[in-house]
Amino acid sequence: MGPSNQSAGYFARIQKAGMIQGFTDVFGAMKFCSVSILHFLVGVSAVMADGPPPSEIAAHFSPPAQWKNQMEGYRSPLIFEKGETVKNPTDWSRRRSEILKAWHEIMGAWPEVIEKPQMEILESKQRESFTQKRIRLEIGHGQTGEGYLLMPEGKGPFPAVFVPYYDPETSVGLTHKPLRDFAYQLTKRGFVTLSIGSPGGDARKPVLAIDAKCQPLSYLAYVSANAWQALASLPEVDAKRIGIVGHSYGGKWSMFGACLWEKFACAAWSDPGIVFDETRGSINYQEPWYLGLDPALTRKPGLVRADSPRTGAYKMLIERGHDLVEFQALMAPRPFLVSGGAEDPPKRWAALNHLAAVNKLLGAEHRVAMTNREKHDPTPESNEVIYRFFEWWLK
Repeated sequence: MGPSNQSAGYFARIQKAGMIQGFTDVFGAMKFCSVSILHFLVGVSAVMADGPPPSEIAAHFSPPAQWKNQMEGYRSPLIFEKGETVKNPTDWSRRRSEILKAWHEIMGAWPEVIEKPQMEILESKQRESFTQKRIRLEIGHGQTGEGYLLMPEGKGPFPAVFVPYYDPETSVGLTHKPLRDFAYQLTKRGFVTLSIGSPGGDARKPVLAIDAKCQPLSYLAYVSANAWQALASLPEVDAKRIGIVGHSYGGKWSMFGACLWEKFACAAWSDPGIVFDETRGSINYQEPWYLGLDPALTRKPGLVRADSPRTGAYKMLIERGHDLVEFQALMAPRPFLVSGGAEDPPKRWAALNHLAAVNKLLGAEHRVAMTNREKHDPTPESNEVIYRFFEWWLK
């Protein structure tokens, strides 16, 4: 089938910019009903929503007029490391493998994912219209973390969402931190939710399992994979309908978890900083608790500067020309929502347009969305879109 007008326009623009050459083949759309599974070339199974997103959130799947067709400043994920271009879904399967291999090699390999993580129920009680269970979960080999499992009323199997954050109490609405209670709000809407906090209890001093040889942020993604396994093993959960969401630190955690563990059906990331931007203090992937862990040098916290240089995997990623745009392309064709604030303003569409193009190549529409607010803190309006996004895709 010939390329769609939108896809052809994308290829023409980046070809004109000298970024890639020779795009000619774009596959047509593959559409299935809401309970179908898209058997993607790399083995990803994604639950397909029946039709486009509902009108309440549809506008967020398109950039504002100012950023439509803008993609300057970022290398297309549709270019192999040696410069060859991705022309069809078969090529993309190879390119996706290349991206995944490169990132794992730089960040360090994961330990083996736990097939059935042990979950101990420490306390169970009725709370409003759902059951709240305080749990101890096996998050790594020889390592556990405490958190909460919230179960809605009714007969399952239910869709589920993993909610990582600094502490699980905030996610389930047991602290006074406003608008970060994603798990609580989603369970009231009929989702099983699992919430845990930083491994070891301190986000800046993460404790990794003894067999982990990877960067801390990659380890958080590994923990996410084990959390998915734990949810998928529950009879109350439909394993094909599990998503992930987080804010800020939890946004980075959920982004890396979703991109590196393809079994997550969809994801929402609240203002994590979706591109490397060394002018922003909160887009701090260079820190040793994210990607900058280096046995030879511990950098001073803060922006990259002469007396606090890049270190660890972050330094290597930058030097080798890798960026978060190609990393987030690992999501395709699974949908994701960026709930943008101070760190992810509308100009981030210049990066997201590349990711929408990857999905177009695979015949998938409505897979990349972003909302925007002025400040880093979530708002009732931005959170409502997150909840509607999960209801659309997972229900």
